[in-house]
Amino acid sequence: MKKVLKTLMIGLMIIVLVACSKGGSGGGGSEADETEVVGADLENATELTYWTFVGQHMDLFKDSAERWNEEFPDRPIKLVAETYPYDNMHNNLLLSLQSGKGAPDIADIELSKFPNFLQGTPQLEPMNEYVEPVLADSVEARFDLYAKEGDYYGVPTHVGATVMYYNTEIMEQAGVDIDSIKTWDDFVEAGKQVTEKTDAVMWNVGTGDFLMDLWPMVSQQDSDFFDAEGNLTLDNETNVKTLQFLYDAIYTEKIAELTPGGMNQSEDFYKYYSEGKSAAILAPLWYMGRFLDNMPEMEGKIAIKPLPAWEEGGKRSAGMGGTGTVVTNQSEETDLAKEFLAYTKLSEEGSINLWKVLGFDPPRWDVWESEAVREDNEYYQFFGEGIFDMLLEIKDEINTLNITENTPDVSTEYNTIIADSVLRQKNKTPEEAMKEAADKIESTMQE
Repeated sequence: MKKVLKTLMIGLMIIVLVACSKGGSGGGGSEADETEVVGADLENATELTYWTFVGQHMDLFKDSAERWNEEFPDRPIKLVAETYPYDNMHNNLLLSLQSGKGAPDIADIELSKFPNFLQGTPQLEPMNEYVEPVLADSVEARFDLYAKEGDYYGVPTHVGATVMYYNTEIMEQAGVDIDSIKTWDDFVEAGKQVTEKTDAVMWNVGTGDFLMDLWPMVSQQDSDFFDAEGNLTLDNETNVKTLQFLYDAIYTEKIAELTPGGMNQSEDFYKYYSEGKSAAILAPLWYMGRFLDNMPEMEGKIAIKPLPAWEEGGKRSAGMGGTGTVVTNQSEETDLAKEFLAYTKLSEEGSINLWKVLGFDPPRWDVWESEAVREDNEYYQFFGEGIFDMLLEIKDEINTLNITENTPDVSTEYNTIIADSVLRQKNKTPEEAMKEAADKIESTMQE
């Protein structure tokens, strides 16, 4: 219980995860920001409640409920979907499960919060009967994030494959062939050409969201902030070296600048990038939606490529961000809730709709080869073809992440102390900052 109370006191720990930009304002109150009902007029419909913190996710479940009711008229569903502010939803869900009352049938749980719901005996329903049949054709690392002792409790919303977005106009002006960038050394050399021949820098290093540079770059190298047993590895050699690389990109090679607004999901950054001041953005595939919503003038100017590898033949991506959707043990319609969740996110059509409705890369890679995901849509019109061909190349290069109840502590230390002292103030070396943060987190873990 002490750990649960500690968790509830932690604020927003990992800011804006890919694809999971927070629903609502994050403010107080227990009222839903938005409520949608599907199937209210259907006779003998079974009611299922769904909580989320992302309004966009409601579109997926509403579409699924409408398809379900057409396909199974003898088993209609009345779906009551509610969107809450990020912190409120997670805190209320955790308290509901701990108290044994008030939880919905189905709920979204964001990646960094998921460990809190796996402590002790999870009050969630295993989804193995639906997950295991599709694992061989899926990016298994994304399912592992929501598993414990062989049971899969959460169904992922996307792979969150981290890629590099290049401004083709800037790269062409600099005389850089994007396809020749195979390694981070190549990336640095290309960056020198960009800064020499254009008015732009190669890329930006954020100080408010380590999902957009440090973590994926660490994961590429088979490292993480915790090992598989939950031991803290924040200050290991690989992680320190990676932070040093970010520092050097800004101050030694001078090919990068700090990200305006602290992160590449800020209005300051959208304006900056749209004005052609930077050539590349490192972000998960779900960042495509940020272009459509916030930088529409960049249509036709962006190429999506794998990340540079740290060495020839190395990994060229990492899975970042995510939401696991669960069925709670308070559902009075457990079997139906599980079947409907699997129908929505694990079936072939449901997986395809993760792309068609949300613009996400479905965890089931077998649908990446289907004609349905290659039909023309707004994403292809904006970025061009070949998105899923590229994903198929890198699907086996995505490591699982070791998420623990202390992952939010790492996020807090990085976003408030490490990045500021190393990258902004320049008053600590990467090794010093990482070691101090590790010592502080270790003491917290022992309380």
